[in-house]
Amino acid sequence: MKAYETRKIGLHRGRPRLWLQGHQASRAGFLPGKRFCVRKDVERNMLILELAADGSRLVSRKMDGEVELPVIDINSAEALSVFDGFGSVRIITQKMRIIILPSAVDLAKKERLARLRAKVATGAPITVGSISHGGGVLSHALHTGLKASGLQPKLAFANDIRPELLDQASIHNDAWDEETISLAAPMQELAFDVWAMDHLPKVEILEAGIPCSGASRSGRAKRGAGHAEAHPEVGHLIAPFLAIVAKVQPCLLLVENVPAWGSSASMHILNYQLRDLGYQVHETVLHAGEWNVLEHRQRLCIVAVTEGLEFDFSLLRRPEKVDRQVGEVLEDVPEGDERWSTMSYLVEKEIRDREKENSNFKMQIMTAASSFCPTITKGYSRVRGTDPKLRSPHDPSLLRQFTLVEHARMKGIPLHLIEGLGLTLGHELMGQSVCYDPFVAVGELLGVTARASCIPKVVHKVTASAQGSPASPGEASPQLALLDI
Repeated sequence: MKAYETRKIGLHRGRPRLWLQGHQASRAGFLPGKRFCVRKDVERNMLILELAADGSRLVSRKMDGEVELPVIDINSAEALSVFDGFGSVRIITQKMRIIILPSAVDLAKKERLARLRAKVATGAPITVGSISHGGGVLSHALHTGLKASGLQPKLAFANDIRPELLDQASIHNDAWDEETISLAAPMQELAFDVWAMDHLPKVEILEAGIPCSGASRSGRAKRGAGHAEAHPEVGHLIAPFLAIVAKVQPCLLLVENVPAWGSSASMHILNYQLRDLGYQVHETVLHAGEWNVLEHRQRLCIVAVTEGLEFDFSLLRRPEKVDRQVGEVLEDVPEGDERWSTMSYLVEKEIRDREKENSNFKMQIMTAASSFCPTITKGYSRVRGTDPKLRSPHDPSLLRQFTLVEHARMKGIPLHLIEGLGLTLGHELMGQSVCYDPFVAVGELLGVTARASCIPKVVHKVTASAQGSPASPGEASPQLALLDI
């Protein structure tokens, strides 16, 4: 390859036109007076210009002062019909040949839509990829919602930095099956491991809970004022996430994070890069209480759909409002159980902090009659003062932490997902997860969106690689195969 250029297809008197001149033509040897032929490759949406002594076309000339420039004017509607439906092209300059093919973004959009529509039409499994999987609560909720819409999801791969969480999910999370690929590695390493990425399949849906430590309230408090991207461990993860998106080419994306992430630089980068990759981005904040979940956690929910699909958050299904109480989810912890404590050190700290300026320390004490529970975070097992506690019905001076089962019930998380876990890992898994029911609703709406993609559109034939099988390492895409000749 001598040169690469992207160009929009122009119009001249209502007809399509491509105009090449100067250095772009001369580098391939297309000089004024030279003859060339034009060959269409309809199957691969390509136009090939090749120098040939008996070619039917002639390179024109244009004077720029005293400099003679070669000009190639392609204004044949018949020749350019190979690009019908595409707005932009790539121009690849080689020795004695110029290859023109649709832009990579346009081809990717067409392939994604064709792959999704073919699978929906035939009832084939809809493949899902999961990034920052954790214990797979978001994945499980998404799969449940997709099934409710009439689709059959299949978890193709799951990535997380912590192998113990993937081990837990692989055993107890029924979104997994024996073919799910476990990727226990930092996202930023996985995304730029060429070998690993070449062995990942394309997926129809990619979901992620991008780590929020830099944008969360506690994360900002620890590091002072600043932006989320300053976090040394997770502030940069939007870059590898987008690299993974570009590789596995999902038709739909689901990303969740803390609401504050919505105003971060990462969110703007995500929004505009997805736009340039051919997606339309939608966002909202989900309030778990609107699904009658006891833990009133709020999460930013971002859905991106390939252009050509329609998505509307206003269609999310919410249940009728039901008044609930914390007492519904409580286990029976006897009066004399050692888990009851005065937690005097925390009570005394609260009293001391009341006298300090700019101190926000305040204990959050629930009773069985409380109508909701504040957010239980991943560090809950450390027994911190601002985490919610339960007051004893027998002795108001006694408090305790919520159990793992109670934590799961607060969030609506199916209990089998935490089976066998100890306090620390169990609370970490759930504390960094989502409340379950809102994301079941999102999954169902994504399923409805996918099913609507087939109506009334024509289903395109899908190649084997488009059905989710990765290309062999080093194998070129069909559109670019000719460039290697």
